Amino acid sequence: MPIGIGADHAALADTLTRFAARETPVERTRTRLENLGRGERPAHWDGLVSMGILSLHLAEEYDGAGAGLLELAVALEQSGYGLIPGPLLPTVTASAVVQAHGTDAARKALLPRFAAGAIGACGLEPGTVTLEGDGDDIVASGVTAPVLGAIGADILVLAGQCGEKPVWFVVSSDADGVSRVSEEGVDLTRDIGRIHLSEARIPADHILGALPEEVASLAAVLQCAEAVGIARWAQETSLAYAKIREQFGRPIGSFQAIKHKCAQLFIRVEVMTSAVWDAATAADGSDREQAALAAARAATACRREVVDVVLDCLTLLGGIGNTWEHDIHLYWRRAVSLLALGGSSDEWARRAGELALTTERHADLGVEDRPEFRARIAATIAEAGRLDPQAARVLLADRGLVSPHYPEPYGVGADTAGQLIIAEEFDRAAMTQPTTVIGEWALPSILQYGTSEQMERLVAPTLRGEIIWCQLFSEPGAGSDLAALTTFATKVDGGWRIDGSKVWNSKAHEAHWGICLARTDREAPKHRGISFFLVDMNATGVEVRPLREANGDSMFNEVILDGVFVSDANLVGAPGEGWKVARTTLANERVAMGNTPVAGKYRFDPVAVVRSLDPARQRDALPALGRITSTTGALDALAHRSVLKRLSGLNPGVEASALKAASATHITEATAQVLEWFGPDAAVGSLGAEVIGGGRAAKAYLSTPSLLIGGGTLEIQLNVISEQILGLPREPR
Repeated sequence: MPIGIGADHAALADTLTRFAARETPVERTRTRLENLGRGERPAHWDGLVSMGILSLHLAEEYDGAGAGLLELAVALEQSGYGLIPGPLLPTVTASAVVQAHGTDAARKALLPRFAAGAIGACGLEPGTVTLEGDGDDIVASGVTAPVLGAIGADILVLAGQCGEKPVWFVVSSDADGVSRVSEEGVDLTRDIGRIHLSEARIPADHILGALPEEVASLAAVLQCAEAVGIARWAQETSLAYAKIREQFGRPIGSFQAIKHKCAQLFIRVEVMTSAVWDAATAADGSDREQAALAAARAATACRREVVDVVLDCLTLLGGIGNTWEHDIHLYWRRAVSLLALGGSSDEWARRAGELALTTERHADLGVEDRPEFRARIAATIAEAGRLDPQAARVLLADRGLVSPHYPEPYGVGADTAGQLIIAEEFDRAAMTQPTTVIGEWALPSILQYGTSEQMERLVAPTLRGEIIWCQLFSEPGAGSDLAALTTFATKVDGGWRIDGSKVWNSKAHEAHWGICLARTDREAPKHRGISFFLVDMNATGVEVRPLREANGDSMFNEVILDGVFVSDANLVGAPGEGWKVARTTLANERVAMGNTPVAGKYRFDPVAVVRSLDPARQRDALPALGRITSTTGALDALAHRSVLKRLSGLNPGVEASALKAASATHITEATAQVLEWFGPDAAVGSLGAEVIGGGRAAKAYLSTPSLLIGGGTLEIQLNVISEQILGLPREPR
């Protein structure tokens, strides 16, 4: 999914895609590499000007479109995807910096020039440049670090050292005392060089009022937007190759190793995309701390990642990908250039970690308010808050607020916006919205396929907390291959006799009812002949055996079903339709688990842990904290984008699968890092009922397998993504 969400962003992206295909196809760019390296004005530049791409983000008073950084990010993503050559990125970076931090005089003088097609460049490192003087007598001398687009630029935004601090300023490339020396660039599609300044006079109103980190943050967001386009092109190119390249008589995309690699590449690009979307959205807001945090997170999540993604795609292509003739090396070169010019990855991670200690990211989803609905919800929650917990649960259930998306009378039929409003009101009242736990997966199947009697008997009591559910799907010999189950249900008078065993059943030791898959037709194909039953966990023949896990707990169980009678009244759907019914349950399970950012009850907040460290250890921990919170922020943004798609009436299925797979891996890595921060204390006390400190950190890490296995192993999730989303063929049987 691209950075942009919605029809306007899609139209902008499509316009640039068609422009790149028509005006700057890569085969034509290859013939112009020498001219591009010399900084010659590209033939397609006037086309970009006439389309308004250079002025998208500029205010209308400066002849711009009055859009924002998000729209500019959408355009830059397509520039990266189409490898549009020339100085688009350095130009819009320079104009964005002037608009954000220039004086009124500088904006009035320079921004209309940018809108009309002036080429710009923005240097991010001072090099040896120094500024001296004051008032109208400011001069700059020295040599800059390499500046992208410097050779062809008309307007230069540069950094210089003024005493102890860096200062940004603007100077014309043809001003006295300004000369440029071209360098051979790693990125062959645009020029790069150094600016030599010899007592070049800088007007006072061309000194920018920007802090170093503000310019770096703005540039990083725009660089990362282009990086996302590069990564997406590489991912799609390697995926297309995996579908057509044959080895051993079949497409290489049918081999599980390749399928999983393609799925992982897709997930990585989705995470990058979400991080940049969040940063561009924050940059358009008024909160500088939020914008700085989101930008640092995007830089941490994307800058090194794009280089690695393209390299992984190149190696998936095999030898052909490492030839000069294949276009991927041009994309890789651009990614490498961005990495070199954008600052140290470690420093960005440290910056993200520092900001995480002082700032919390709050994303505004822009939900349209419904005052009457909100007031009614708030009143009900307030009324519940005055009751004891069980009475409050009953009230909330009877008013439809336990599972508000359910139809009346069980819920309030809340759409996505309504659910968000309800969640906000629970937060405002400092109350936890109730959950039915496994019932979140069981009840949707009953509501969709069950009888009226089943709904009346089971749904409302579950919502009130009177019925606890477990799920009897997995089996010792089937694992994630649920359709390979061997539990059988034999038809008897008035119902069914079920025999078999189930495993990894959370809540089974305290559940009243279980949802159970059993085979009712031994001759039917694998996914047919399966039926969906409701099993009374207190029935004769049901034996629950707790399973002690690696962390010492017994959250899961093995359930033996020995001649258990289940009446016809507890069959959901028709005999043989169990797999269809189960798909509703499985879909609800994956969405719920994909949006669960915790490692069970032993969760740790990495920010709180680092805050508790002594100053020296805290400084050492900042880069790791920055990486953890950057990924967390990107996953949060991925979830937010999924919500926005729902609000727009679109299907968010891609995000749910990517979020589940990425979250499980990320939480495992985060809990391992927290374990290290506790040091020797984490080697003590991981089994006690009230584990604290380092022992609790160890317990959190030892609890992560349930995330990697539950709801379908990571490998199964990768298969789902590669086959159902990316369209890769199944392995032949």
